[in-house]
Amino acid sequence: MKKLLALALTALFVLTAFTPDKITTIFIIGDSTAANKDLSKGKLERGWGMALQCYFDDRILVSNHAVNGRSSLSFITEGRWDKVLSQLKPGDYVIIQFGHNDEKPQPARHTEPGSTFDYNLSKYVRETRERGGIPVLMNCVARRNFAKVTPKNDDDEKLRNTTFADGAGVEEGDSLIDTHGLYRVAPRDVAQRMNCHFIDANQITSDLEQRLGKEESKKLHMWYLPGTEPTEPNGKQDNTHYNIYGAHTVARLLADALCAEIPVLAPYRCDADFTVDQQGRGQFFSLADAIDAAQASSKDTVTIQILGGEWERPVLPKKSKIKLILRQGATWK
Repeated sequence: MKKLLALALTALFVLTAFTPDKITTIFIIGDSTAANKDLSKGKLERGWGMALQCYFDDRILVSNHAVNGRSSLSFITEGRWDKVLSQLKPGDYVIIQFGHNDEKPQPARHTEPGSTFDYNLSKYVRETRERGGIPVLMNCVARRNFAKVTPKNDDDEKLRNTTFADGAGVEEGDSLIDTHGLYRVAPRDVAQRMNCHFIDANQITSDLEQRLGKEESKKLHMWYLPGTEPTEPNGKQDNTHYNIYGAHTVARLLADALCAEIPVLAPYRCDADFTVDQQGRGQFFSLADAIDAAQASSKDTVTIQILGGEWERPVLPKKSKIKLILRQGATWK
């Protein structure tokens, strides 16, 4: 009887968290693979957390607190976790994804799987629950590593200062090789011990990279030949960080995984063909550019969602294949 009562109360709690007049927040804490990015001078790097809002409707608010270079340790010591806790309300979700920087040797960031890394993840889970939130552990996304000999990488953040020439000469094979080791295993272990939701982001992105192969997978990342991308005139071979296409591809897959793991989120899942957003969360800043892309599409119907802001209403033919959706308070002038 007590068990049935507990289940009933849990169901009531979940349903209450998603009443139409209440917005549920999905907080994201993590590193540069998820973080919001510097958009100045047309920079193309994006975190998957930037794009996640595009794949949930307005009853879900994505609040992305992931920051470049942070580990499960430094996110706490810098006071960033306290800031998230101060905003967390019952029924909100917290996606917890670290590992890339916990691997690095710097004392301010380094942790050990099975020890300090697990301790920090457990702390996030426990303190989220203490405030009525719902923790979701994710392991780290895969690096694009097809190299037969894995290049030395003591700091992913240095990759932004490299050029194509800095990565030249790496011999690649056809199989993706893991670089995370036990750091991709520990979040699953903690989730099992604490009966916590878990998303195997590493497996999802490893499968993506391998499916695309060593050449097509470059299109997910900040990987450009010299002279092919105006914002990276000297080219880049950054196999860790995502570009716009990569961030949206990964965000879409992780949104699907979240809805599979937590079915109550599924009714709020959305998926427009293109998103326009002045904060860089979409594929375009300009509605005109999105319309050009839609008109060039071979699809019979193309949906463009617009996130926030005030916009000039475009003049479209009466039988246009383009459908425009205003979201997050977006209005026409």
